[in-house]
Amino acid sequence: MTWPNVKLKDIALIQMGQSPPGHTYNDRGEGLPFFQGKADFGNKHPTVRMWCNSPNRIADSGDILLSVRAPVGPTNVADQQCCIGRGLAAIRSLDPEDILPDFIRYVFKWLEPELSRKGQGSTFTAVNRKDVENIKLPLPPASEQRRIVEILDQADALRKKRAEADAKATRILPALFYKMFGDPLALVASSEGVPLSELDVDLQNGFACGEKDVEDGVPHLRMNNIDDAGVLNLELVRTVPVDRDTERYRLKEKDVLFMGTNSEDKIGKTCLFMPPDERAYLFSNHLIRLRVSDSRITPEYVAGFLHLLWSKRFFPSIAKRWVNQSTVAQSSLAALRIPLPGERSLHMFTTAFQNLLSMRAQRVLAEEILNQTFAVLLHRAFTGDLTTKWREAHMKELLQEMEHQARQLNLRGHEA
Repeated sequence: MTWPNVKLKDIALIQMGQSPPGHTYNDRGEGLPFFQGKADFGNKHPTVRMWCNSPNRIADSGDILLSVRAPVGPTNVADQQCCIGRGLAAIRSLDPEDILPDFIRYVFKWLEPELSRKGQGSTFTAVNRKDVENIKLPLPPASEQRRIVEILDQADALRKKRAEADAKATRILPALFYKMFGDPLALVASSEGVPLSELDVDLQNGFACGEKDVEDGVPHLRMNNIDDAGVLNLELVRTVPVDRDTERYRLKEKDVLFMGTNSEDKIGKTCLFMPPDERAYLFSNHLIRLRVSDSRITPEYVAGFLHLLWSKRFFPSIAKRWVNQSTVAQSSLAALRIPLPGERSLHMFTTAFQNLLSMRAQRVLAEEILNQTFAVLLHRAFTGDLTTKWREAHMKELLQEMEHQARQLNLRGHEA
């Protein structure tokens, strides 16, 4: 049995987004939620940042939202009626009984790499209405669609549970710090503690390098390598020429990395450097390296304290601002007073930090395995392998459904 490949325009209503007039935007919750593009996609549903009180392109709850520019391909589902901007297209099944919306949603997840390659443009990639209309999808009978969705829903549920567990885990360390030492903002405001400059902590700014992605070069950590959880992120690591590798800029295990330059909402993010391999790692001028040698504190304690101050938006108060950037100077960081904990509390927090870091590495590995498994299931689902045995057991009913499906598609073709 061969599934027909159909164009999206033959099975779905497509609405391309369009940005409403600028004066209709607001952040006060007036009107419909306004989603501009992929940046508004949350883990489960789009994240509302702006509203629009004069929407001109409206998507309904349940519509598939396809990112059509910068980047092309990612999808989400509208959980409420909303206004969509130029970065999105809303897709709605013409016949939800025969063409399941969830089936279309999963097909788009499978097609995402292919759609991404269709994007054109020098400043940013995008696709137009015609490109979206002509996207081709495999279309099995409705009952087989339901079977595929059922299997993929089960696999996707595991990924969501993993993400929920990870989100809860990121709250453990801040809660522990509050319980053991108190509110970090209150600690800073109290003027207790000792300035970093009076502790045995070496501070060093990194270096700028225009050359990046040098073949056989040395890893050069930058702004993107500290994530919002206060953990080293090595998904994208730039490399610089080998001759830039000097002792002054080479990181050691348990160095603390502080983001000194970035946008105002990012300055102050901090992580502990734990080398993932034997290579030398350097760091850019957007980062400040703190090397802790003082027995009264530990690198884990300093990293945890500074990152919690970032989460409380403390660092803009001591930063210098430019048009698109803010900077916490090394001298300002050195003047920051660090509360000195008791020896027992310090040991307990440090141990907890290390354990949580180790557990996070295990969670990341588990997440990678789940994502790889899901990708395999997606591929097998839409090449027909996933439901082969099920299809054989229901062949008679499926053939009847395919005849009905073919008639419906022909009718739509004539109507068009």
